[in-house]
Amino acid sequence: MDLPATGQVPLLALVALFTIAAYWWLLARRPRSISEPTQHDQQPPKDGRTFRLRGLPLQWSAGDVQSLLEEHHRSAAPIVNSLAPEIDGKFSTSTVTFMSAAFLPSSTRRISLPKPPGDQRTRDASLDDDFYGITTLFAPPLEDHKVDVIAISGLGGHAFGSFKERGGNHMWLRDALPDDLTREKTDRPMARVMIYGYESTVAQSRSIQNLEDLATSFHNSLLALANAPIIRPIILIAHSLGGLIIKQTLIALSKSKNEVDLRLVQAVYGIVFFGVPHDGMDTSSLFAMVGDGPNRPFIDSLSRINSQILSIQQREFHTALGSEGDSEIVCFYETVESPTAAQNTDRKWAMTGPTVTLVTKSSATHCRPWENGPEHVCAVARTHSDMVKFGPQDHEYDKARERLRGLAQRALGVWRRIQSSNAKFLVPYNYNLDFVGRSEILKDLKQQLSHNRRQGVITPRPRVALHGLGGVGKTQIALAYVYWLQETCPDVSVFWVHASSAERFRQSYTSIAQECQVPSYDDPKMNILLLVKMWLERKDRGRWLMVIDNADDTQVFFSQPSESISTGLSSPGRNLGHYLPECTHGTILITTRNKQTGLRLTQGKGPIDIGKMDENESSQLLRTTLNGVNATAAELSTFSSRLEYLPLALVQATAFIQENTISVSDYLQLLNKSDQNLVDLLSGEFETIGRDSETPRALAETWILSFEQIQRQNTLAGEILSLMSLFDRQAIPSKFLYNQQHQGGELAAEIQFTTALGVLKAFSFVTEDKDHNLDMHRLVQLVTRKWLVKKGTMPLFTGQALLALSQAYPFGSFENRAVCGAYLPHAYAVLDSKDTGSKDERVARASLLHCVAGFFSFQGQWKDAEKFQLKAVKWRKVVLGDEHPDTLTSMNNLASTYWNQGRWKEAETLKVQVIEMYKKVLGDEHPSTLTSIANLASTYRNQGRWKEAETLEVQVMEMCKKVLGDEHPDTLTNINNLASTYWNQGRWKEAETLEVQVMEIRKKVLGDEHPDTLTSINNLASTYWNQGRWKEAETLEVQVMEIRKKVLGDEHPKTLTSINNLALTWKSQGNFKDALTLLQNCLHLRQRILGTDHPNTVFTRTTLTRWTKEATQTP
Repeated sequence: MDLPATGQVPLLALVALFTIAAYWWLLARRPRSISEPTQHDQQPPKDGRTFRLRGLPLQWSAGDVQSLLEEHHRSAAPIVNSLAPEIDGKFSTSTVTFMSAAFLPSSTRRISLPKPPGDQRTRDASLDDDFYGITTLFAPPLEDHKVDVIAISGLGGHAFGSFKERGGNHMWLRDALPDDLTREKTDRPMARVMIYGYESTVAQSRSIQNLEDLATSFHNSLLALANAPIIRPIILIAHSLGGLIIKQTLIALSKSKNEVDLRLVQAVYGIVFFGVPHDGMDTSSLFAMVGDGPNRPFIDSLSRINSQILSIQQREFHTALGSEGDSEIVCFYETVESPTAAQNTDRKWAMTGPTVTLVTKSSATHCRPWENGPEHVCAVARTHSDMVKFGPQDHEYDKARERLRGLAQRALGVWRRIQSSNAKFLVPYNYNLDFVGRSEILKDLKQQLSHNRRQGVITPRPRVALHGLGGVGKTQIALAYVYWLQETCPDVSVFWVHASSAERFRQSYTSIAQECQVPSYDDPKMNILLLVKMWLERKDRGRWLMVIDNADDTQVFFSQPSESISTGLSSPGRNLGHYLPECTHGTILITTRNKQTGLRLTQGKGPIDIGKMDENESSQLLRTTLNGVNATAAELSTFSSRLEYLPLALVQATAFIQENTISVSDYLQLLNKSDQNLVDLLSGEFETIGRDSETPRALAETWILSFEQIQRQNTLAGEILSLMSLFDRQAIPSKFLYNQQHQGGELAAEIQFTTALGVLKAFSFVTEDKDHNLDMHRLVQLVTRKWLVKKGTMPLFTGQALLALSQAYPFGSFENRAVCGAYLPHAYAVLDSKDTGSKDERVARASLLHCVAGFFSFQGQWKDAEKFQLKAVKWRKVVLGDEHPDTLTSMNNLASTYWNQGRWKEAETLKVQVIEMYKKVLGDEHPSTLTSIANLASTYRNQGRWKEAETLEVQVMEMCKKVLGDEHPDTLTNINNLASTYWNQGRWKEAETLEVQVMEIRKKVLGDEHPDTLTSINNLASTYWNQGRWKEAETLEVQVMEIRKKVLGDEHPKTLTSINNLALTWKSQGNFKDALTLLQNCLHLRQRILGTDHPNTVFTRTTLTRWTKEATQTP
């Protein structure tokens, strides 16, 4: 031990790509999947025409649309009224009005959309006012979208204008109905509202279309609904002729054998007819308008007199929507006569003729015989045209609203029953009412599986895995998803498969076969796994989701099955992974602790990693599961932190609190008593939702099962996990683990080590940083230690950990201070283990104590150094004996620590004893003997016994030169010590000569910033100070102080020595004020770090007292 001394093309492409990305980011800065209402300072002109702008990017906001219109038609003062995705999900549509009546396009106009930089393709939006086809007026967010509403206008009507208030701009389908059709649970809009437009001009029409033609066109427009991933309940609203078109369409659909058509007709739950002429209408005034035009036969077919098509329609429509209870129809009839068409003086047609009842009550309400009561028949005190023109706060609208609201709510219930009657929901767990949070993960899951996505939005992944540590909540997330799926997509079947073992997998498949009555399931000769796989892959099975829960063991799915498992379970040569169904109508959700298994089951697609809960989620979970037990926010935060924000641990803890009727504070006290308490609390069984009956519910036991599985799968991985648990859990160097598992055996190959480590990382028990250091979850560490105790292998791995660290931990010095500091937490962890009685383990323990003590000594932490040195001496005496060189080295270092603490008498006693033993064991000229003699000389010097010190130091210096050489660090240390003795004797010129010599050699050999070099410079500065050369002294002292602050730290004892010396120099130079302040700071630090009785502290305190007195006596 050293004796402490005194005192360009690729760039352009990249830019282009970045610019394009930035452009689309700007377009998507307000991503939406919902309709966007707008606010205006100005009101559009009353009874103005409304236009439709189609083909807009889905990402656009109403503000983007407004900007586009203002760019092209600013003078017309455009106002955006609505914005919603079109029915095919590829673009959005907006409804627009204009303040200026001058801008009224007579035909469809195209408006160029801005081009993204680097993209020369032209994209146009179209502006029209005919509203032909389906137009979406409002669409709720996907999670709220439960019902589709489609409205169709009547003869001579307008898809939009027919439903707009007369003399105003209120369009009730757009501006009122969405907010009136809400979910009972959330009170949020749940209906997508659409209108359908078609050409139905009466006067001067050139059309020859009939009712069947109109129905065919409507049918084709509805196909986009049928081809969507989800068909929702449909409610149809029809005025006049629109109702006949609907009836004809539904009759055709009900007769079709096409699967898409049947799905569509089954989705229709409710119809609201407004003035629909089921038995015909008064067409007398229309004949004059059409004359002998090509549409005359069509008008004739609507007459209430002898209409053959209406008679056939009336007969066939009764069963088109099934029997009573499968659907509902509400009929509204007019009670105010309507003006008829008449030609005015300029031969233009206007509604100025005599008033008549265009559609009688009997015709308007003659629909299905079982729907003739007041709940299905209602009057509207309006004319035929005005009966669908509702304004704000319109009492007639209230009638329609209540009927539609009731239809929508009942549609959901009936729809779920219809869909679920064909779908299976084989989930062994109830819905978990305590489930909270995880919204981002569920959102990601919904996007990837895409059960509820609109067409064209995203391509679903057939297999998705949830991966994470056991107890992190993977199964609970899967459970929350399947219950959401049942609510949102009742037509999707769900099958839950337990996959913790091959036998559990087989049991689950057998259960599916029995519950679903899969053909031949009861034939003992049939391969049940193959049977279920093939059955699910059939297209007529409909959509399904399979949850493969606890798929943790790769060998269960991908190893060749043994003969015992193959019998009756799978075909020879096939593994269980072969029996996972693959088809376009099915998806698989996997939960796994083993990332490797998850990757193979998802065919290489990365899993969704499930981490611990955040603070807010943990707090929500605790408040939910504590069920009324009072706790402060601070207690909940501490509670979550102590249990590492793991859901299973939190739920287990709250169950313990509930069962034992204790407070959160009481539980925290139990946790804080010891780590063993924590492990015991996490080992108790409890009841919770979503845990397989054959899987332990306690967190500790859950992990222990995984440990044992890892041990079976890869023995080396189990050994590495065991060894890691005995170090500090963070930043464990791989070198501690590599080849430490089999002391005395063959070295483990690097590829084996990497593979074993990969298994641990796959189970999330271990993570690796960029420096290849390993981290371990705190609770995993504690449970692993419990596992070692349970197996009786704790002594084995304790010994290995001590051996590994004792070999890796260097003796503390300037050169390895960073390594010593990094390894120190591991040293604490390993040294805290119990003594196993093994000699090798005790030798390793003593060596580690010795090296750690050296680091503390270098750091100037002499109390800690003393504590570890005493233990090192004790163990080395026990294992090696009193006279072993290693024992003597530890004793010598302990003596040096006494010296550093100013305990010179104790240091002298111990050093004399060590010198005598060294001489006896190693000889007079051994370096260790010489170091001990030099240390004793330093003690004499500090006691003022300078002549004795000089004699020993000269002796040691000469021997070191002879044995080690003139430039050996130990030789230089002894020359430096002799110079210090000369300094104490006032022989400053001799001291200076030696100090300059040592300083120059140390700079060359050790470097300018080495602590020993700095000691030499500091000593030379002290010599200059004694010679009155204060400016030279100050220059060196400032230099040493700054480097020591950087290298050793602001509070290292040697840094404090530099501060003290600089204060003395400033005082000598007459800079009393700054010197006094600096010395006061030095005293404060020395008292705290060295203690009040340390000689250096006493010296500084005495000096400061003297200076303070001088200051008060100075006039």
